[in-house]
Amino acid sequence: MKQSSLFVALILCTANLLCAQTASKPYAKSLAKHRKEYRKDFLTNERSPLKTKEELKALRFYEPDERYRVEATVQVLEGEAPFDMATYAGTTKPYVRYAVLKFELMGKPLELTLYRNLQLSKMPQYKDHLFLPFMDATNGEATYGGGRYMDFKMTDISAGKMTIDFNKAYNPWCAFSDGYQCPIPPFDNHLGEAIEAGERQFAKEIKHQ
Repeated sequence: MKQSSLFVALILCTANLLCAQTASKPYAKSLAKHRKEYRKDFLTNERSPLKTKEELKALRFYEPDERYRVEATVQVLEGEAPFDMATYAGTTKPYVRYAVLKFELMGKPLELTLYRNLQLSKMPQYKDHLFLPFMDATNGEATYGGGRYMDFKMTDISAGKMTIDFNKAYNPWCAFSDGYQCPIPPFDNHLGEAIEAGERQFAKEIKHQ
């Protein structure tokens, strides 16, 4: 049995199905730094749902996988009408569709929409902020059921292209605690594929006094 299992493993490895590295060491190191800063932000933001280092230990992530770092073609939209994006708190927030992103992931053509928060855009520090909420086939099992988010800046777009790194997808604060107005990813950004990258389901229940 051992020889048979070893033979199968060698076949899979040769076919790049088992032994292929999914992230280079420099990229893995860069992503580790990004995630360290992500954790740190919870402790420095007074509105954060996570208050202690012990709670941060319950954060879970997929292993780094550069296959989920893709280049997208950007179609900036003109004349889009503002709309109210619903939140899980039952409220709405004013947004506008900013651009359509077209890309390939694992050989499959996919499409997502970038949004701009009209309230945040009035603040100098967020005037070029772009928001990418999405849902995928992992939601409710491996990842938070309400979807995940990514953030960008207008300057991330160059010559009609931009990089989407799903390894940096993160949970909305609603994944950790009630009481937050987290936007619900619009239907346009519901992917049928499993995005096995970025932040996973939180590993504990938080109870604050």
